[in-house]
Amino acid sequence: MRRQVELFFTALMFYTRVPCPRWVGHSEELLNKSTIYFPVIGWLVGVVAGLVFWGLSHFFPLNIALLLSMVASILMTGAFHEDGFADVCDGFGGGWTPERILDIMKDSRLGTYGAAGLGLILALKFYTLQSIGADNLYALRSIVPVLIVAHSLSRTTALTFIYTHEYARANEDSKAKPVAKKLRLAELAVGMTLGLLPLLGMVVWLRNPWLLLVLLPLWLVKAYLARYFQKWIGGYTGDCLGATQQVAEVVVYLFFSLNFFAR
Repeated sequence: MRRQVELFFTALMFYTRVPCPRWVGHSEELLNKSTIYFPVIGWLVGVVAGLVFWGLSHFFPLNIALLLSMVASILMTGAFHEDGFADVCDGFGGGWTPERILDIMKDSRLGTYGAAGLGLILALKFYTLQSIGADNLYALRSIVPVLIVAHSLSRTTALTFIYTHEYARANEDSKAKPVAKKLRLAELAVGMTLGLLPLLGMVVWLRNPWLLLVLLPLWLVKAYLARYFQKWIGGYTGDCLGATQQVAEVVVYLFFSLNFFAR
């Protein structure tokens, strides 16, 4: 039990800015094994964003509460995945060889492609969430669980890369290298089960099994990005995982913003 607690806190330390106990280790083995708790980090980020939205919506209009909830989620993770998405936009937008793409993604500077992509995806998050609240008489009842489900499922989608694909960088100096070692099937099953729990809870709560259809566009996103990354760089990097999480999160919001589910 202590081992699992240590793995959870290791994941919390790596994927967020939340302070962790001093006794939590940070070895490569712990980082690799802790990836099964990546979806649980999504639970926490979604809960924090949902609570901020819920609390502020009593004092501010819907759009302001939503924007501040987004700020809270970014502060909690240190824009970890947003940074990866921006790097992927810069790398694949400006590079034409695997080596050049990887070099650009490693550059800490933000380029035109990254700035444009980051601005657009943040705007898309905001407006899709706003549409969910605007089209539903019970905005609190809809937005809060959607935030939790989106943050959990998007990280689960990214997690599958570590099982199905190879890490693209040959060098060992990448900060994501320790989490990129292959997952065993049993570890993937645990991670995916943890990631699906919020969605299953929402299905039971709303008594709407059609919500499970959100898994289809997520599968398509994973399949497309996997093929795209494999074609250009022969695998994935930590930035690719961050980009996958961001795109998958938006896809979940788009799914729940469909009129069929908003009414």
